[in-house]
Amino acid sequence: MRFTRYTDYALRVLMYLGRKGEGLSTIKEIAARYGISENHLMKVVHQLGRDGYITTVRGRQGGMRLAAAPEDICIGAVVRSTEDDLRIVECFHDETNACPITGVCGLSGMIDEALAAFLAVLDQKSLADVLDRSRGLGKVLELV
Repeated sequence: MRFTRYTDYALRVLMYLGRKGEGLSTIKEIAARYGISENHLMKVVHQLGRDGYITTVRGRQGGMRLAAAPEDICIGAVVRSTEDDLRIVECFHDETNACPITGVCGLSGMIDEALAAFLAVLDQKSLADVLDRSRGLGKVLELV
């Protein structure tokens, strides 16, 4: 399984804001620190705000910050909200499935079980857990 760039950027934004703490951050600042497109980040930030993960402040001195404590942000929930399609194989999509062995294939059930296990692990992890495992993050992102 592979996350889309969109999910990757969403998780990076949350990690950045989580490491920064209470101060406001801008899209320009985060894009520069990660070396990624501001245009891509604008879409990601908009959804993170809409989903309640971040709070945005408009205006010249505006920016964004986490809307909840890092321990209250579930990584599994973020992944589900940012990934548009978690169907790993063709046969998981009823409308476009053209696999001739659907219904008799034992592999699809295993893949479905593996995906559920993958998401179950992420459901047990919070942004705080990610930040705890990312000890050098503040230094690399020049937040220290």
